[in-house]
Amino acid sequence: MNLYNYILNNILKGEEYLNCSNCGHFNDGGKFCVKCGHKLQEEAAAIQTAAASEYQSQSQPESAYAPQQPNQRVRQAKKVSKSFFSYFAEGIKSPTATAQATGESQFVNALITVILYALSIPIMLYAGWKLLLIKFVRSMFKLPIISEELAPSDMEDFNTGADLIKATDINSIIHFNFTDFVFKQGIFIFIGLAIIIGATYVAAKFGKVDVSFKEFFSRFGTFLIIPTALLLIGLVLAFLHVEYFSYFMNFGLLSIFLVVPFTIASFKPSGTNGLDRIYSTLIVYVVITIVLTFIANGLGEEAKTIITRMGNSTELNDLF
Repeated sequence: MNLYNYILNNILKGEEYLNCSNCGHFNDGGKFCVKCGHKLQEEAAAIQTAAASEYQSQSQPESAYAPQQPNQRVRQAKKVSKSFFSYFAEGIKSPTATAQATGESQFVNALITVILYALSIPIMLYAGWKLLLIKFVRSMFKLPIISEELAPSDMEDFNTGADLIKATDINSIIHFNFTDFVFKQGIFIFIGLAIIIGATYVAAKFGKVDVSFKEFFSRFGTFLIIPTALLLIGLVLAFLHVEYFSYFMNFGLLSIFLVVPFTIASFKPSGTNGLDRIYSTLIVYVVITIVLTFIANGLGEEAKTIITRMGNSTELNDLF
């Protein structure tokens, strides 16, 4: 054991062993050097404090006293989420003023809004397709043509079938895959939105609007906050199994027809010989109609798949 450890161990036991700083004589305790009379008490206290501190630093693991560095990604995610919620709340509170004040700095927030808009529709349908199916079955026997051809007992079967669907856990029978439906349709809707935004930007350019795409996208996304909020409300209702969620979904989808003219009108044209805003809006409406048609066809194919699975399900057929 070296002298340092020897001194350290004895200091921790309450004893003091010091070399005199004046003459170098090793003293076995005491307040003064036995050889030259130099005072040792202050040196003992200083060395005891330093030795104890060194002992504690050696006995503790580094993680116990080293400050923990926050995860950079987590901190960045918190910053982005805080900025987005503030931006989204302002967009609901004052949509026009917020949109007109939006610049390229809000591009990320606008992109998040567009992504939420695109994903909320398939998630809503995934959560509420059973309610839509019940509503469809119940509405079938109310059609005049079907009512004339079916006997009262057959019409009662429609109600009975709807009640059985409501009481049955169809998800366990059909195995409706979340990933295949939500992400596939979400990407499809996002691409459709990108086409609509691109067409609106081109129409604005023909109208002599001098603006960058990032700024135009940011403003479009800001005007999209209200439709996105409607879809999110519908999403909550779908998870709560409230059949009125479909109304919010329809309002959110149709609100895109208002976002286009609002976005174009929020920019001042730099010239007077550009395309009139009415014609530019109508051109974009044609694009929107085409895009919504493709989206509806894609969702219709998914609906056909569900109906086919139901028809081929022996467990579900046994219920009827």
